[in-house]
Amino acid sequence: IGALTLTWLSLSGLTARASDDPPREPLTNFPVIDVTVESQGHTHTFKAWLAATPSRHEQGLMYVNSLAANRGMLFVFDQPQPQAFWMKNTLIPLDILFIAPDGRVIRIAENAKPMSLETIQSMGIASEVLELAGGVSHNLGIVAGARIKHSDPSAAPAH
Repeated sequence: IGALTLTWLSLSGLTARASDDPPREPLTNFPVIDVTVESQGHTHTFKAWLAATPSRHEQGLMYVNSLAANRGMLFVFDQPQPQAFWMKNTLIPLDILFIAPDGRVIRIAENAKPMSLETIQSMGIASEVLELAGGVSHNLGIVAGARIKHSDPSAAPAH
């Protein structure tokens, strides 16, 4: 898998106990930024936890029991490349939006199955990934080609 980024997970099987996973950082420690999605003539803004470090990439939204429709998590990667995610220890369905370096959504994996080890590929070069509650993309008419905008992630305060 090498260059692909597998997030939120250790490579152990589904039978692994939570205690086998790295310690989790409270989401309240993650910076929060506004992420705007422009799609089909509509603009939607989400409050997103920022995952910009390897440990936060690995943790992602593991063990989160619910996610409001106006919340999400933005993964920012140092090196644009094909990305791959899976849903191990993720308890809720998610929409996974893979974002090219130019801010364009190149793929949306809708309602990714909770607790699955299936690899979800970006199908292209991605520098960011936005995770939203499962079904939000469909409900709001967010499609591939949508534009993502946000403030400078390095200036984001923790919430």
